[in-house]
Amino acid sequence: ENLHAELEQLKNQITPHFLFNTLNNANVLTQKDPDKASEVLVRLSSILRYQLYDSARSQVLLSAEIRFLNDMLNLEKIRRNNFIFTIGNEGNQEDFLVAPMLFTNFVENAVKYSSDIEAETFIDINFRKEGKVLYFSCVNSLPANFKRENDSASRGIGLNNVKRRLELIYPNRYELKNELHSKTYEINLKLLL
Repeated sequence: ENLHAELEQLKNQITPHFLFNTLNNANVLTQKDPDKASEVLVRLSSILRYQLYDSARSQVLLSAEIRFLNDMLNLEKIRRNNFIFTIGNEGNQEDFLVAPMLFTNFVENAVKYSSDIEAETFIDINFRKEGKVLYFSCVNSLPANFKRENDSASRGIGLNNVKRRLELIYPNRYELKNELHSKTYEINLKLLL
């Protein structure tokens, strides 16, 4: 029971940042572009439905998790004109079950750190299934003025939450690596299911 409570607490710590940003965006759009504001709210409704109902389960279909991430990134695309993203998936994920919201923090961080007012930004996500192993990668661009010393503290809380969830749900069955390059940041996760 304590394990379940800790998992719920960690899962709930991951999502508020995204929710507040999206509501703020919808508020601004109501004045500038009401049609886009409506689209934001419809997508947000879909996301919240997933968070409230589907993510209450201990496992969800990987395909549902990918749709959720796609909705998140489409909302970001509405907010930023110079933003592109891809989500690739290899292998049959229809019968593949994962912990809900497992990849959300990685994608939220990618959105946060890829933001650049002047330059085009990107996020490339890939899921690959090989037998009972799932490989996840998320690469995002970094703004030209990115400062490494500011990175570790703010990324640390979210990354620590994800690591703790991984330890609780997939003990000794995962590998997590992150790499900071000159113009990109990359997360790679290998899950043995």
